[in-house]
Amino acid sequence: MSLLYSDPVFLKHETGDLPENAARIIPAMRRASQIAMHAHYRQRSWTEVSDAVLERVHSREYIRYVQDFCEQGGGHISEDSVVCPESYKVARMAVGAVCDAVEQIVQNKAERAFCLVRPPGHHAAPESALGFCLFNNVAAGARLAIEKLGLDRILIIDWDVHHGDGTQEIFWEDGQVGFLSMHRASFYQNTGTAAETGAGKGLGTNCNVPVEEGTSREQYCEMFTSAVEQLAARIRPQLVLISAGFDAHKYDPVGSLGLESEDFARLTRIVLEVADVHANGRVVSVLEGGYNPGALAECIEHHLLELASV
Repeated sequence: MSLLYSDPVFLKHETGDLPENAARIIPAMRRASQIAMHAHYRQRSWTEVSDAVLERVHSREYIRYVQDFCEQGGGHISEDSVVCPESYKVARMAVGAVCDAVEQIVQNKAERAFCLVRPPGHHAAPESALGFCLFNNVAAGARLAIEKLGLDRILIIDWDVHHGDGTQEIFWEDGQVGFLSMHRASFYQNTGTAAETGAGKGLGTNCNVPVEEGTSREQYCEMFTSAVEQLAARIRPQLVLISAGFDAHKYDPVGSLGLESEDFARLTRIVLEVADVHANGRVVSVLEGGYNPGALAECIEHHLLELASV
């Protein structure tokens, strides 16, 4: 059994004319709901994340700053991130979905989960919003798994076209959380070089795979397979989290690395194979980017069908 987290509340985070807007997920939500009726999915209800859990990733001062900024009417909370009065609650619901999914999977109440949430999270750092992201959803899930649920080895795999710089910062010196980011080289933020491998106890647990424009789909998948298998063998994760951005799709208006919708089924299968070997099949996937609504819905369909496969 797999779990699906999707709710109209995520349409209340209004961002004006940014590419990350409510309209981008509407076709995906409809498609996901249809799939859930026919595949092995159960749709979950949940509540927003608690302060105690959110503070495992973000400072109390930053959390209050986001709350106050939204309550005062919103606007540009960073150069490229916009919020409205509802955004604070919506962002806490996004983190809450991921944390509930992690609890369900770790407690063996389900094997896999997909969180169709927004705002995305992988650019959010402990004290700053960036790149459409307010709170780091996957980071909160990872910290919950370690600090509350008793796991000590987590692997986060980020295939968004942009480098997951916020997630990397959070776990830079953390030896219990491995982070792999496969992204377009020399792109937004211009971070995520192969030389960035972590520090202290986290040295060697951070892996970046920058991909040059023009890389073939087959070569991309081969690079992904090799990197995932190598880091998973090193980490031996008890749980795998996916930062599932779909903006490497060839029709994405923001990023793109030329991938087709069906390529994300292959990437999903690769992750599931690694999770079966090391993590008893435990996988929680979380939506990040993807800004062509039609392409996003297709990609998520392929992703969900693979996650539901037995």
